[in-house]
Amino acid sequence: MTKTIVRGACPHDCPDTCALLVTVEDGVATEVKGDPDHPTTAGVLCTKVSRYVERTYHPDRLLYPMRRVGKKGEGKFERITWEQALDEIAHRLQPIAARDPQAILPYSYCGTMGLVQGEAMAMRFFNTLGASLLDRTVCANAGATGYKYTIGGSIGTDTEQFQDAKLVLIWGGNPIASNLHLWMRLQEAKRRGAKLIAIDPYRSLTAEKCHQHIALMPGTDAALALGMMHVLVKENLLDHDYIEKHTFGFAQLKDRVAEWTPERTAATCGITVEEVVDLARAYGRTARAGEPVAIRMNYGLQRVHGGGMAVRTIACLPALVGAWRHAAGGVQLSTSGTFPANKTVLQRPDLLRGKLPRTINMNTIGADLQRDASPDFGPKIDAVIVYNSNPLAIAPDSAQVQRGFEREDLFTVVLEHFQTDTADYADILLPATTQLEHVDAHLAYGHLYMMANNAAIAPLGESKPNTEIFRLIAKRMGMNDPIFDETDDELAAQAFDKKHERAVHFDWSSLKRTGWQKLNMPVAPFAEGGFPTPSGKCEFYSASMQADGLDPLPTYIPNYESVASNPELAEKYPLAMISPPARNFLNSTFVNVQSLRATEGEPHLDIHPADAASRGIADGEMVRIFNDRGAFVARARVTAKARAGLVVGLSVWWKKLASDGKNANEVTSQRLTDMGRAPTFYDTLVQVEKAAP
Repeated sequence: MTKTIVRGACPHDCPDTCALLVTVEDGVATEVKGDPDHPTTAGVLCTKVSRYVERTYHPDRLLYPMRRVGKKGEGKFERITWEQALDEIAHRLQPIAARDPQAILPYSYCGTMGLVQGEAMAMRFFNTLGASLLDRTVCANAGATGYKYTIGGSIGTDTEQFQDAKLVLIWGGNPIASNLHLWMRLQEAKRRGAKLIAIDPYRSLTAEKCHQHIALMPGTDAALALGMMHVLVKENLLDHDYIEKHTFGFAQLKDRVAEWTPERTAATCGITVEEVVDLARAYGRTARAGEPVAIRMNYGLQRVHGGGMAVRTIACLPALVGAWRHAAGGVQLSTSGTFPANKTVLQRPDLLRGKLPRTINMNTIGADLQRDASPDFGPKIDAVIVYNSNPLAIAPDSAQVQRGFEREDLFTVVLEHFQTDTADYADILLPATTQLEHVDAHLAYGHLYMMANNAAIAPLGESKPNTEIFRLIAKRMGMNDPIFDETDDELAAQAFDKKHERAVHFDWSSLKRTGWQKLNMPVAPFAEGGFPTPSGKCEFYSASMQADGLDPLPTYIPNYESVASNPELAEKYPLAMISPPARNFLNSTFVNVQSLRATEGEPHLDIHPADAASRGIADGEMVRIFNDRGAFVARARVTAKARAGLVVGLSVWWKKLASDGKNANEVTSQRLTDMGRAPTFYDTLVQVEKAAP
């Protein structure tokens, strides 16, 4: 028996981007473990990725090209050859491209976060074609935009420093479920005497293990940050030296936050005045004592109308108290901006040759697939190629998405590992490799290591890497540019700009051997200022925001669906709903892994005892959750984990695996955020009633 250990990297949409060690025996992967030498992974994997062998060898794995033989959505297919699949794809796409290539749309996101298998060869194909561009904003763009206006880029506190903080605000995140390796650091900080405070509408697994949980209403995070600033200014819990040297616009900010008294803040957020004041004092006094204070923001808080502004407002807090002076201070939303990724070289936008195709926002795919040609919209979408995504499950306003994909005249190609909700609507279904079967290079958004993934096993069946699939489609459509001949290793060797000071030692062959390499970064990136903003300072006042038609100062923007913005709607649908990730799923990935789905059981809705009692709902009963957009059913869990006025549906279930064939996105909206053109999944009002038998 031949036994080897192959170095890899987790590909999934998670900040941890773990270093993997894959055990291979006689060509078969038998175990996936965390690399104990990698400082952030530390030998530990989440429950999901520890089952990666089970997922790779899953009996339902797609192994051959397939052609639809039933109605769209029925999921009936016949096996065909790669030659037949490529011929049909070229035959269907070429006349569309001849009329107007913008009628062809890519739809993808982070089914893999890899720089090679994600978009490298795919975008070379679509750019050569001149297809519509996709605005890939379904997750993080609102917060990233607000953070960039303030800090200058997605750079923040290094995860490896958090254990030295004395106070950590876990704001809008549940790291036990979705950022495990940060949680390990926070547990160490707790053992060393740090105080952990969770700020989250829902009493998550993380909130339960913190010293304090502040359960504000969804979408009111900016108001809480403004109220904290009011107290910090009033009680002079400020670092005036840092403010003077390294910030811009404090005088204007001071005037703005004067309006946000603790009383107004508490009323807006649905919390107590004492919670507002005590939080600000804990933050300001700990910093005043010279101790590190850190904030870990996550993306849940920005999935509302004012989500970008909320992140922007919270990101101002560390500069007010000088938290950036400490390696363990400051704020982390994402570390992705630290990486000098060579996306332009990999994806080659120059292949557009001066053309500027229209851009379709991935969050409005349901409406856009149903739009006719017009001067404003451009051509009707005639073809969609879906890869690294499952829009039928994850896109908002799911009924609209389904209607769009049901169009018989829409030619749909799906690259997948499994027959997902979206795959059921494909005309041609192509088998893609998993992470154990291909090469890739990775950055991270929760640590500072460049990562390599080596192929541990040969592709199963006739599956092929995304890169190879797009090479084949390109050549079948007559694209003979040498750029389509570059191998995956040649692409990976260009993944990072080795001329950049942060990646000066990047060498792909070396990275493949070691698996990971840390960027060259100071441990406290903004201890002496140097923010990558236009002013070089943390911008409390942003001229860039003003130029973009936004309020240049931090402010509070109410949810679209709230008493403040729409009292009539709030009377009809009085419960706010959020749908954060279930612990054993990652977006819609892993839902079909039986051992993980068995742990989750079935779709649940957490509802507060008072809200359940007023509706005659008992624990364990099936309930119907609905609004004007749609409805779905789930089993009620009557629990104080959901604050009064809020219901929580942990997500994202495959629709076909739910009892009613629906999931939480039946009730979410296609409206976009204040900035960043991102979704408003948690800006949703619903009513709940007992389900019909």
